Amino acid sequence: MTTQKWVHLFFKTLFLGAIAAIVTSFFVKTDSYTMFMDPINVWELFGALIWFMGIGFLFSVVSQTGFFAYLFLNRFGLNIFRGFWRPVQMVLIAFVLFDLVYFPYQSAGDDANLGPYVLTALVLFLYGMAVAYFKAKETNQKAFLPAVFFMVVVTVIEWVPVLRTNQVDWMWLMIVPLLVCNTYQLMQLHRLTRPNEEKPAVTAQSRNTNSNVK
Repeated sequence: MTTQKWVHLFFKTLFLGAIAAIVTSFFVKTDSYTMFMDPINVWELFGALIWFMGIGFLFSVVSQTGFFAYLFLNRFGLNIFRGFWRPVQMVLIAFVLFDLVYFPYQSAGDDANLGPYVLTALVLFLYGMAVAYFKAKETNQKAFLPAVFFMVVVTVIEWVPVLRTNQVDWMWLMIVPLLVCNTYQLMQLHRLTRPNEEKPAVTAQSRNTNSNVK
């Protein structure tokens, strides 16, 4: 990956994180906008948009940090565990999904309902499976499990700071940009690292043109 491609990926992911955070804020932080609508205060409303855009930038940077950490972890795992790295990833996925249900449920108290926590883990797992399916379809079947690992394990680790607060609105405000950014980076990686196949064709065409001229 060249520096130009990395810079393009960085800013595109940054932009997507900001858009995702702003759109999500309209649904989970409605009070932040309604207080400026009656009567309408353009500057305060603009300030709220800038605030959520900055939050989106922050979550995007968290996503990108996790993505590059995953690339190092995946290479490290392949070198250390070798053929056992795939079973290790499966165990870690199951462990993280269990923790995503168990610990929030325990911290919520005796009156908590287990259903929402199980549903959250299930939706995240199914979403990771769907992204991994398209990743494997565009690359190869060996990419399926690492993609699920990234979309589940790494996303949950990035989500932990907000999960500890147990505030639903902030959980939504962070998980949506994280999923958007992680999905985009994962699906763009093989496109950015793919060798440029157009140059040889152009070169061959130019040679034919030169030979015809001669």
